[in-house]
Amino acid sequence: MIAIEHLSKQFGDLVAVDDLCLEIPPGEIFCFLGPNGAGKTTTIKILVGLLRPSRGTARIGGFDIEKNPLEAKRLIGYIPDLPFVYERLTAQEFFEFIGDLYDIPRTALDNELERSFKFFGLWDYRHVLVKDLSHGLRQRLIYCATFLHAPRVLFVDEPLTGLDPYTIRLLKELLISKARAGMTVFLTTHILALAEDIADRTGIIMNGRLIALGTVAELRQQWGGRNLEDVFLRLTADPRLNIGSKRNK
Repeated sequence: MIAIEHLSKQFGDLVAVDDLCLEIPPGEIFCFLGPNGAGKTTTIKILVGLLRPSRGTARIGGFDIEKNPLEAKRLIGYIPDLPFVYERLTAQEFFEFIGDLYDIPRTALDNELERSFKFFGLWDYRHVLVKDLSHGLRQRLIYCATFLHAPRVLFVDEPLTGLDPYTIRLLKELLISKARAGMTVFLTTHILALAEDIADRTGIIMNGRLIALGTVAELRQQWGGRNLEDVFLRLTADPRLNIGSKRNK
């Protein structure tokens, strides 16, 4: 569903993504991990068509994101780490606005509004202005709107930042259920426990290069350690911290 071949992105002398090659099949939850500045968000922005790569190609559902952008983007849902919402609209108005963008028929939109808002606990807030919603309720609204056009590939950048335990549990179960129904989920996170809980495979990027790829069990077998956190720190920690050698003692 996602095919990346020798993808690179440079900003002047800075190489943000360096010769990335990766394939992610339908129905997989793929967690993309790395320290700050490793190239995670840049990669996602290329894959959703917000940045042009310096070299290489990326295809979504067989469509080249540069050569066939409209066809590729119809398959995509994207939730950035700081999603933009129109604060002067009510939750329902924002949802309906997104529906209009995708030309969703009014009857279908009304049915989905009720179903989705009740599922996410937003029904009682449907007439509240977005600016008056809590952070957690805004995030739920973003997920409602993103799923409205039934994307086949979902990109999520830091999905759980600032959320309460109930919303975290809701979103984790939702992502798992969507993937089991065939959606490909590509997400970045600094919460390693999340990746360990839900990822089918995990990739670790450092200085723009993919340095590890596999299931959590495969990564532990290759790199050692008790959990994904141990693997991550061994591969990415500042050498001045000497974490790897301490773990090995």
